[in-house]
Amino acid sequence: MPEEQLRQAKLKALRLLERMDRTEAQLREKLLQAEFDSEMVEKAIAYVKSFGYINDERYVRNYIECRCQSKSRRQLEQELQFRKGVSPELIQQVYEELEPVDQCELIRKHLEKKHYRNAEADDRQKRSVIASLARKGFCMSDIISVMKETD
Repeated sequence: MPEEQLRQAKLKALRLLERMDRTEAQLREKLLQAEFDSEMVEKAIAYVKSFGYINDERYVRNYIECRCQSKSRRQLEQELQFRKGVSPELIQQVYEELEPVDQCELIRKHLEKKHYRNAEADDRQKRSVIASLARKGFCMSDIISVMKETD
């Protein structure tokens, strides 16, 4: 009976990974939700890892590269750590290997999208834009310096 459970856990893991790439933590959570016991879950994860079907470093690299032009570094770090279950150390390691993204350029893109012009904006609009960009994880000094540049 345990061999059959392990086979089922491996098959479930493979089916989950066939649809989309996942982190180890996400796969573990899905297998536990499918009511496999923790020992079977760990064996199934080891199985798919042995074939290279799951690799958190590759996942983080792809995730950052796909989203770095639209989201701040802080926002990506938060998503990876708290939604995807990736360790902060791994996120930091991958960021150190990648080319840095100009956060000021991302702020400019967001301001263009909002049709923001510093000369035309009143205090309420400025506060609203600053709050919106701060919630997206951009540094306050970068936000203010880029906002002053816009006309």
